[in-house]
Amino acid sequence: MKKVTIYSRSGCHLCEMAIDRINSTLNELDFELDIKLIDDDIKLQEEFGEQVPVILIDGTVHDYWRVDLERFTKAIKS
Repeated sequence: MKKVTIYSRSGCHLCEMAIDRINSTLNELDFELDIKLIDDDIKLQEEFGEQVPVILIDGTVHDYWRVDLERFTKAIKS
């Protein structure tokens, strides 16, 4: 099973949209979802800054800012 991690910030509208889009696929795709806020983590803020949301699949960066569901689905199924 693949692991999807989303690095997010509180109050980030792009983050909320990305999380909603990915959550909408949970019933049809087999993956574990972990959402991590970077608000209180200086190291993650330095690494990702304003690039959130950052979507990782199995620890590798898959996308920034927006989710292309077709591309995301292909990556989960591969």
